[in-house]
Amino acid sequence: MHYTLHQLQIFLKIVEKESITKASQELHLTQPAVSIQLKNFQDQFPIPLTEVIGRRLYITDFGSEIATVAQKIIDQVNQITYKTMAYQGQLSGVLKISVVSTGKYIIPYFLSDFIKKHEGVDLVLDVTNKERVINSLEENEVDFSLVSVLPKHLQIEKTKLMENQLFLVGNSSEKFAKKKYNKSIFSKLPLIYREPGSGTRHTMEKYIDQNDLPVRKKMELTSNEAVKQAVIAGLGFSIMPLIGIRNELESGRLQIIPVQGFPIKSIWNLIWLKNKKFSPVAAEFLKFIEEKKDQIIEDNFHLTKY
Repeated sequence: MHYTLHQLQIFLKIVEKESITKASQELHLTQPAVSIQLKNFQDQFPIPLTEVIGRRLYITDFGSEIATVAQKIIDQVNQITYKTMAYQGQLSGVLKISVVSTGKYIIPYFLSDFIKKHEGVDLVLDVTNKERVINSLEENEVDFSLVSVLPKHLQIEKTKLMENQLFLVGNSSEKFAKKKYNKSIFSKLPLIYREPGSGTRHTMEKYIDQNDLPVRKKMELTSNEAVKQAVIAGLGFSIMPLIGIRNELESGRLQIIPVQGFPIKSIWNLIWLKNKKFSPVAAEFLKFIEEKKDQIIEDNFHLTKY
């Protein structure tokens, strides 16, 4: 067999995405180039690695086993690189972080300077819903998680990053003349919800339950971006984190509806398992966060104007 590391990397991306098109986009290669590399890799095995049913690509059981071994090979190759850099006095390794979907608007600012400073550090950033974020932390698959709702069933440690403010928002077509509305306005506005398991939904439902508000649930969508676009289109209103709608507020596509008791406030926390044994990379990143977070917030986030 004469497979290359490049072929292993391409095959692993195809397995991850279950799509040649999506794999090519992630790898910044053309679709024909990825298809050719997959064929060349497949030609070295007498058993199919993938199969196409209808228009969908599936990974065979044999393909899944090869992917597991391929990942181990890539990991070992990376370790050679990391060890070489370590001997040269450079910080090297992998930093793994899981982030709830709305956290994607803030976490890059806390990572940028650290990654630029340490070229030997590779970043694995998983942006997903709260349930998956907590599960990856519980299974010790990541070094840190970024959440606004702390898990109650895990023993964790944390460091506060910044305040999370949520407002009632609608599109710009409807006029709200009052300087401040009371909470009865919720009985008149159709609300768009995030899916169960979302931290934003948890905060939203907690507020509604605590205030015994009569609400009209209009629909449920599976991402912050989907909710945002639905609100912009005039399909309803929602309670959304300010951090994810700043551009739309400034452009006038969304408006904040002034309601008593708002904004709802929570805290973005970087969390990790209690007694977690950090890698040198994770330990250095935590030190960086503790030292630089206040300056990062001051330089990049201006939330008080709302």
